[in-house]
Amino acid sequence: MIGIFSDSIWLVPCYALVGATLALFWSPGIIKKTGSRPAGYINLTITCVAFIHSIFALQEVWQQPVQEIRFPWLTAAGLYISFDIKISAITVGALALITGLNILAQFYAFGYMEMDWGWGRFYALMGFFEAGLCGLALCNSLFFSYVFLELLTLATYLIVGFWFAQPLVVTGARDAFWTKRVGDLLLLIGIIALWSFTGTWNYDDLAEWAQVANLSPLSANLLCLALISGPLAKCAQFPLQLWLDEAMEGPIPASMLRNSIVVATGAYVLIQLQPVLAQSAISNLVMIVVGSFTAISASLIAIAQVDIKRTLSYSVSAYMGFVFIAVAVGANHSALLLILTHAVAMTLLYMSAGTVIISNISQDITLLGGIFSRRPISGIAFLVGAASLIAVPPLGGFWALLELGNYLLAVQPILLGVLVIVDGLTAFSLMRVFGLVFGGKTQTMTKRSPEVLWTMILPMTILVGVTLHFPFILQQFDLLPTWANLDKTVALMLIGSSLTGLSLGGGLYLRERENKPVQLVPSSLQQLLANDLYIQDIYRLTIVSLIGVTSRVFSWCDRYIVDGAVNLVGVGTLFSGQALRYSNSGQSQFYFLSIVLGTILLGLVLALTF
Repeated sequence: MIGIFSDSIWLVPCYALVGATLALFWSPGIIKKTGSRPAGYINLTITCVAFIHSIFALQEVWQQPVQEIRFPWLTAAGLYISFDIKISAITVGALALITGLNILAQFYAFGYMEMDWGWGRFYALMGFFEAGLCGLALCNSLFFSYVFLELLTLATYLIVGFWFAQPLVVTGARDAFWTKRVGDLLLLIGIIALWSFTGTWNYDDLAEWAQVANLSPLSANLLCLALISGPLAKCAQFPLQLWLDEAMEGPIPASMLRNSIVVATGAYVLIQLQPVLAQSAISNLVMIVVGSFTAISASLIAIAQVDIKRTLSYSVSAYMGFVFIAVAVGANHSALLLILTHAVAMTLLYMSAGTVIISNISQDITLLGGIFSRRPISGIAFLVGAASLIAVPPLGGFWALLELGNYLLAVQPILLGVLVIVDGLTAFSLMRVFGLVFGGKTQTMTKRSPEVLWTMILPMTILVGVTLHFPFILQQFDLLPTWANLDKTVALMLIGSSLTGLSLGGGLYLRERENKPVQLVPSSLQQLLANDLYIQDIYRLTIVSLIGVTSRVFSWCDRYIVDGAVNLVGVGTLFSGQALRYSNSGQSQFYFLSIVLGTILLGLVLALTF
């Protein structure tokens, strides 16, 4: 494989870093005369260069052998660590997806962040996001994948806390950061332990080692459980899913990337580790249980939310549950197709939601309504994004779910039921949001709903076109499953679940009713789902309380035992020093008397001892 663009593909993450660095120079405290807008223009231009580079490189590497480039990083005492880059259709295609969606998000931000003075900091963080994502896509080393995951966690913390003057923003950024630390610590333990077994962190070498590995069941289970803990937190899976909900305090353009691509980075690492994870049946069972429970519970919780961004965030967790199930059963191609279709559809949904939020100054869907007549483009974009996320043929989500369902029918038929149920619940949830926001009568908050800037409408319209043509794009790259090899019954089940969810949601929320749909279920169930299954309260009563009691015990020990012993020594030293001060008179007879008394005292001590 020879090509100037593919051989220099490692420059794509560097473009983003250059853009992020240049954007910082237009911070208000540095350049005051021009304003901060040049930061956005420069970053967008550099991202366009990265996208063009990725597209040309994709043409060169398509249907070509995989190429690997190794950059030595550390060689010491028998330890050799290299920064490995894999150049393939998958990795370069991921770069094209990341840079393409980042272009639309940055252009969208021109309108969404119109009145914000923090363009320099915002676009620097967007460039940092892009660099970390592109680096992770190319990386062929588990160790450096961990490094990129940590950089993305840092970027998430900074961009969630972008409007740091608001208390909820600070809390959301802090909780997102510390929740991921739980999984990252266990992942780091697994990475270090894996080196002791394999002597390498290269994904291809790990796959070869897994074919002949002979680990004890205990070692394999502990190792694989540690390796899945990090992606579990990154993908917002139970019980570490609450951070994604609180991360909604960040700007919408950043939420597009975080909830469409960044949240899938953990799953991307899992897919590459799948040969190693196959060594442990328990870890695969854990992924199936966690993925299934998260998919069902998150889709139910999404139905009970009144914040439009919270509803979409729980739908993200549910979809990532599908990816966990796909990796656990070995359907890596289905997992990649799910990530691809989810990224495009969720970005479009957040674009539509952003146009509603910025013009109505409210995220509460119960206060909105009747916007479709004034915002037909935003309403159509939401419908297209929702249809592409569920099994509505012939859009991308249908093919991704159909391929996974066909695979599950052969290996784990019971999981096919989970797939069908969650697909129906997601369809109902998205139609509920559409009905409450765009349907019905005009509410108080939507009587004056001014049109947003064209810089927000244009990228949304472009993405609508891409989403509608996405099946043709997949077909061009031979990524669509072959219809002859798929079970027609699975297709009918998925289509039926989607149509059922859409019909129920439309029937309940698109027409005027005397009885509100929220009254159709018991209030106790409403409260359970609206409060996220009371997981936060459980954390507060268990983990937080345990840490609080432990902290108070250690504080008491430190104050009264450790500090008490130190203070006792200090008081004794002070007292003895004050006492000895009177013996330092300069007269030799007092010194002689002190020596005699000390000798007598020492003699008495020895006599009593023996």
